Amino acid sequence: MTLNANLVEITPQEFDVELDLRYVSGNNFTGRPVYRRGACYLNLEAADNLRRAVELAAAIGLRIKIFDAFRPTEAVQMLWDHTPNPDFLSHPSSGSPHSRGAAIDLTLMDGSGHELEMGTGFDAMTPSSFHGALDISAEAQQNRAILLGLMTAAGWDFYRNEWWHYQLFKPRRYPTLSDKAAGSRMMGDTGQSNAG
Repeated sequence: MTLNANLVEITPQEFDVELDLRYVSGNNFTGRPVYRRGACYLNLEAADNLRRAVELAAAIGLRIKIFDAFRPTEAVQMLWDHTPNPDFLSHPSSGSPHSRGAAIDLTLMDGSGHELEMGTGFDAMTPSSFHGALDISAEAQQNRAILLGLMTAAGWDFYRNEWWHYQLFKPRRYPTLSDKAAGSRMMGDTGQSNAG
């Protein structure tokens, strides 16, 4: 499904990925749902890059699990209001690559569907989450390097503080989108979530 804002829905059937959308549940750093409706979207360029990353991962027996992708501007504001940490979150005034449909948070799984060891969990706001962190196991360092290699080869840029975050080069080419502008209906009818 393509939305009016040229966002493509990322589904397991169409993209051969697993979805574990953390902001639909309380399994995220806020401890409560941010989105009312679970859906995963990327802009057209990012969706093409994801397809390439999936192919590259499959060629070495791995699969991709997605934690988040398009994040409406309302959600960017809510996350910042909860934890205003510029090392890990975009300030709402500057606009997140996520709210442009140009970023994705993900990890790798093996052929049995188990996540590869990455040294920290998703959204762990600690220096151990940085690319190049040396206070994690050699296995986690290797797995992060594999993910970095796959994503870079597929045309993605990385954010140095988060091993799970990848984005398009020059994401500001794309506008930020609210839930209403995107037509994503992720935040609910009022544009507010039940995160309070």
